[in-house]
Amino acid sequence: MQLVIGRIGRPHGLRGDVSVEVRTDDPERRFAPGTAVVTDPASAGPLVVESRRWHSGVLLVRFEGVDDRNRAEELRGTTLVIDSADIPPPDDPDEFYDHQLIGLTVVTPDGEQVGEVSDVLHHGQDLLVVRRGGGTEVYVPFVKALVPVIDLDRGILVVDGPAGLLDPDAIV
Repeated sequence: MQLVIGRIGRPHGLRGDVSVEVRTDDPERRFAPGTAVVTDPASAGPLVVESRRWHSGVLLVRFEGVDDRNRAEELRGTTLVIDSADIPPPDDPDEFYDHQLIGLTVVTPDGEQVGEVSDVLHHGQDLLVVRRGGGTEVYVPFVKALVPVIDLDRGILVVDGPAGLLDPDAIV
């Protein structure tokens, strides 16, 4: 599975630097000089980071072979991706990446299958979007009290909430 780490924006200056809309929590590592970055569309890359710097809160990157503003402009809108297999697991056993949760089967404590995690939202409180049968979705706060078990090896996530939590008409 490919994960987006950034999107190339406008050129900056005349020598090929581009602004990058960062979509990773580790830009220093993902955009380290010498790193080859896969692109979408694939025909634009891979791109090798020559240098990077922060300017007024914006990440500016120069890629090898991109030496002028015209070539930099051609890259505008290109998505920068990495393979999820290249991301080391989190140090904290109770911490998960979104891509690890999406696709897990949601079950109740007694093993009843109730849906699948289709998305993770980060809006103040993390919410799991659980797709139920018939395409309906419910939102489950991603807290240990409601989600006590996540078993990546078995591909399941246990939701132990109050009655009605997993009902499509429930309000969270």
